Order: sequence, then structure tokens, then C-alpha cells
Amino acid sequence: MRNLDENTITQAVLARLEHATDERLKDIVTSLVRHLHAFAREVNLTEAEWEQGIQFLTGVGHFTDDKRQEFILLSDTLGLSTLVTAMANRKPLGCTEATVFGPFFVEGAPEYQNGDDVANGARGEPCFVSGFIRGLGGEPVAGARIEVWQADADGFYDVQHAGDDAHRARGVLHSLANGRYHFRSIVAEPYPIPHDGPVGRMLDALGRHPWRPAHLHFMITAPGYERLVTHVFRDGDKYLDSDAVFGVRSSLVAQWIPHEEGVAPDGTRMNTPFSTLEFDFILNRSS
Repeated sequence: MRNLDENTITQAVLARLEHATDERLKDIVTSLVRHLHAFAREVNLTEAEWEQGIQFLTGVGHFTDDKRQEFILLSDTLGLSTLVTAMANRKPLGCTEATVFGPFFVEGAPEYQNGDDVANGARGEPCFVSGFIRGLGGEPVAGARIEVWQADADGFYDVQHAGDDAHRARGVLHSLANGRYHFRSIVAEPYPIPHDGPVGRMLDALGRHPWRPAHLHFMITAPGYERLVTHVFRDGDKYLDSDAVFGVRSSLVAQWIPHEEGVAPDGTRMNTPFSTLEFDFILNRSS
């Protein structure tokens, strides 16, 4: 087809998709083309703006490596991650809500026993975390795999520390026979998402801050139940209502209870202040 113009180009592109054998892929690309073309028409996109957009996406790609996922940051800060998560995790009332996965999960975190210190030297005030894993019917979920990770007191995840390959404030443990879990870590603190790259420059240009409220990441899996990827947020954090990645749910906000030095929940003597967090997770049965 020749001599295409702004009025005929969209249909010409869609016609090229007619012979696609993957119907789902065809549906997705068809919708993508329609919306992209409609967007360009709506904003009257100029060639200079189109080129700037291409350069931005190229920069996002250049910033992405095995420790830095700039594309996930872009998706998160545009709310796309939360939208997809919400659509994919519709659960019955009473189940723990899911939220965004984030860019700092890593495979191969060390295994710990209940009661162990997963901080492994990460900077921060000691915190003792505990709770129960249950099903929606109240049944204890024994042996659930619990993967937990968080930033340190400086606002960095272990993978962000150059030259240090140790896993810190990150680990895997399993719920006990009664569904209980408990471990030691550090108090969650607010931190900015990485903003030294293209996504950070985008936020700055839009007058947005890069901060996330303090939270712990959890991913919980158990046979017969749907996987749960979620956070537990620290009550009172000033960024709860302006999370840079739109991940906060009221049901996921909990209190970190401060304690003066003394006997910790695990019976050890603490010579410094510490905090405790209790949070139960309710899983949805898989169909």
C-alpha cells in the first residue's frame, strides 16, 4: 500500500496484522497500535517530541542491567505496574491484598530458620517480625515459603551496594506447623527509588518526588494457594499518600512498636532500642 497519510496509516498497519497466528498477540498489538496512533493524534506529537521519546526509552534500556531494572521503575512510576497487579490479583474479601513486585527481588536469597536474623549486618535499628500465614477459612498454612526483602537504614537494597555481593536484609524461611513465622531484621525506613537515571529525570520534570514509604516486601507461596506478592507499610510514614509507585493499600499498613532496651520477643537481651512488627497474611486458595 502506497501514499499513506495521517488519515489512512492506522488502518494500513492494522491490516498487516490479519495473518498473525497468535490470536492473543494479535489482539494486544492491534490495541497497542490503535492507542499509540490515537495518542499521537490527541497530543499532535511533533517529530522533535517523538525523537525525544525514543531517546528517553533508549536511555531506560541503557540503564537496565542485572541489578538495575529501569523499565520496571518506569512502569511503577506511571502506575502501570499497580494497574496490572490489581487486575491480576482480584481476591475475595478478607484475603491479604497484593501490591507491586518492585525491581529489587533477586533469586537465590539465603535460607533461614524461624527466629534467625535476616538483616545479616544491614544497617538499621533491630526489628522483630512475626505473624501467621492462614487461608481464607482460618486454617493455618504450614510450610509456606516466605521470601522477604527490604532496604537498609540508608535507603539501599543489598544489590545497590557496589562491590558487595552479600545478601543483606533479604532471606527465605518457611511457616511453622501452626502457620506462624518469626524472624529478626531491621526497622523499615522510607527511601527514594533510584532517580539518577531517565526515570528520575522524568519525575523531576513532572514535579514529582521519588520517595517510597517505609515497607517490607513479602512473597509467599504454598501448595494449594495463590502466590501473594505484597508489602507491609509502616504506619505514620509521611509518604503513605504519595508513594512514587502507587503501591500503598490501607489494609497493608501496620504499626512498628518501639521498645526500649530490654528483653526481646525471642528472649534475647537487647542493649539498644528495638521495634516489633506483627502481621498476619491471609492466602486465597488456588482454583
